[in-house]
Amino acid sequence: MKISKSAAAGSMESNDAMILIEPGEGDVEIAIESVVMRQFGKQIESAVKSVLDEYEIDDARVWVRDKGAVECTLRARTETAILRALKEEAK
Repeated sequence: MKISKSAAAGSMESNDAMILIEPGEGDVEIAIESVVMRQFGKQIESAVKSVLDEYEIDDARVWVRDKGAVECTLRARTETAILRALKEEAK
């Protein structure tokens, strides 16, 4: 599934994450900026990728700005951003 518009979810508060999703250029790109990148970078990427896979997103750019969010928060923020990006605008 392709993302057709940009959307975001989350905040830059402590223990939260901001997820921005945009249309891609033929594949999935994930960029992560995190205060705990050394310790949990792979887990953050895995959580985001897992949600993208659940929604069969195969063409998107995703930016993750993490401030120490736990996995369930990362997954929820990613899902919300995806749903906002896929939502049809009211006519």
